[in-house]
Amino acid sequence: MSRRSTRLQHGRIGWFIVVGCAAAAVHWCVATSLVALAGWPPLRANVAGWLVALGVSFTGHHRLSFRGHGSSIGRAGLRFFAIAAGGFLVNESAYALLLRWTSFRYDVLLAAVLVGVAGVTYLLSRHWAFLRSPVP
Repeated sequence: MSRRSTRLQHGRIGWFIVVGCAAAAVHWCVATSLVALAGWPPLRANVAGWLVALGVSFTGHHRLSFRGHGSSIGRAGLRFFAIAAGGFLVNESAYALLLRWTSFRYDVLLAAVLVGVAGVTYLLSRHWAFLRSPVP
């Protein structure tokens, strides 16, 4: 790997972390606010938090983490949504199990689940969602 591609990869990882942290913060804040202020059940609030964070995440990754990827916004958006939806299914399932089987607070469990899903999301985004399409 050349020095330039190593720097580019480190930059992508850096931006991915920044964008991911911002999206996770939005997700967590929306979900915990809905539980604390509106009395929503944690699993329903988690769905709302994910939907709001999805826009933050895609926009940031499209413009920062994987800028110059060469894939159309529609194609990247559909692929990203597939990855995010799959990640959310894992997130919601793990969250439901942890809420049921542990006595930890809902907000702490949500934070742990959000961190746990982030690494897989990066790998799938990098190697599929924002993969340059071959030129015909």
